[in-house]
Amino acid sequence: MNISQQRGSTLRSQIRRAELIAIGRRLFADTSYDALSMDDIAKQAGVAKGLIYYYFTSKRGYYLAIVEDSVAELVARAGGDTDLPGAERVRRTIEGYLTYAEHHQAAYRTIVTGGVGSDAEVLAIRDAVREELVAAIAEGAYGRREVPPIARLALVGWLAAVEGTTLEWIAAPADGAAGRPDRDRLGALLVRQLRATLSVIGEFVPECPPPPVPEGPFGQADDLAPVTGRA
Repeated sequence: MNISQQRGSTLRSQIRRAELIAIGRRLFADTSYDALSMDDIAKQAGVAKGLIYYYFTSKRGYYLAIVEDSVAELVARAGGDTDLPGAERVRRTIEGYLTYAEHHQAAYRTIVTGGVGSDAEVLAIRDAVREELVAAIAEGAYGRREVPPIARLALVGWLAAVEGTTLEWIAAPADGAAGRPDRDRLGALLVRQLRATLSVIGEFVPECPPPPVPEGPFGQADDLAPVTGRA
């Protein structure tokens, strides 16, 4: 096999693996890990069970690959737009985070809660994405990914609140009696909470002053929403 053929074979393998992961994401979105056997997965994917073993070794390996793929998408959505001004980048990070959670609810729950029975490897993946998100927020706020320990702790605390809030939000029926806040409304709330956290960080860590508040969506105008009762 020449180099061109090897590259073609590798590309086909990558495409096939990606297809299986996409199928797995759909399957595990509707069915729990324990409820799906490898026979079930192969049947619903329309492939031989041996093909899944070939690419992922085991059901757990397949599941971990799906989680890692979901995490990569979440981080990409949240950490993009690196050329934007800091405050706008922070807003976009939160917007991308909520967009992912809203449209990939099962994957989001898996990432945040640690997956199957608090699986150690899934927990490690979850911790890695938390570190990346905290670093992305720090970079947007301060222009650097590394911050003093107390500043990092404050950002971790804010992110933990975001996770709990987002889990509650996606669990609520969109057409319930009280109505679930739309994504922009929730995003404005989380941005305001983050600004409060950044202000407190600035009091404890003078070298980390809060960034200026932007005008427009999720900016100063959004601060008026709780007062005016805007829906």
